Amino acid sequence: MRLDHEEAKRIAREQGRTLTGVLGRAGVSRTAYYSLRRRDNILPRTIRDLAAELGIEPERLLRKTPTPLTYERRLRRAREICDRFPGTDFHNVWHTLTLLDLPPVERLRRSLRRGRA
Repeated sequence: MRLDHEEAKRIAREQGRTLTGVLGRAGVSRTAYYSLRRRDNILPRTIRDLAAELGIEPERLLRKTPTPLTYERRLRRAREICDRFPGTDFHNVWHTLTLLDLPPVERLRRSLRRGRA
């Protein structure tokens, strides 16, 4: 996984900021940033080695953190469903929508945990 320098600059520009300013506020030195930029892979060696041993791509071991917008959409959708079907338990709807964002194996694990509780 490489650092996408052009994307970082583009996002900073969209926010009306400079990359240098962003680096300063983030506490990342220009030297460290440009060192990362030159690397072919910025994933920690541990993750790469573990993925190689498992025979998978390293990205499969990384969890994508939902953005606040994801939560807002999920909240709006859960409310819509509950409004459409009176008597529906909001927490069950929320849980189901959350599970739909996960890989199938993780969905099953969470459902089994919730069912046992």
